[in-house]
Amino acid sequence: MLLARTRALPPEHVADWTLPADASVVGTARRLVDRQLAAWDLDDAAYTTGLVVSELVTNAIRYGKGPVRLRLIRDRGRLLTEVTDASSASPHLRRARESDEGGRGLFIVMRLSSHWGVRHSRHDKTIWSEQRLDAGSAPDAADLMDAFDVPDTGEL
Repeated sequence: MLLARTRALPPEHVADWTLPADASVVGTARRLVDRQLAAWDLDDAAYTTGLVVSELVTNAIRYGKGPVRLRLIRDRGRLLTEVTDASSASPHLRRARESDEGGRGLFIVMRLSSHWGVRHSRHDKTIWSEQRLDAGSAPDAADLMDAFDVPDTGEL
């Protein structure tokens, strides 16, 4: 016997966008997320979520196949960010050397998230990140950027 309990989220707890696989949409994705978080009265999560979205959307564009689907889900004290692309290739978490220009994206996502992972389907993959919305549950994004000695230019 298999028992499954499902609970549908109200539609106002989910935001969903489809974006072209073009590097110019990363800023657009951040603006969309900022607006949605403001509508949900989650402005305190905007900076951290913007970093997560920037990294995941950039990776989907750079290493995946378009279009890119971006979803935010607000549920029970947590915020889920999902980025889906039409590639089956899994991302690789690695530690970038000090002189490397890139390679820190998934590490940043991991550090800013309470949980993260990859979900594969027959035709695509989704990389997801969960942020706890209660205070003190995840490192502050600005502190994390200081640890990397990365200047905050407002764009990643």
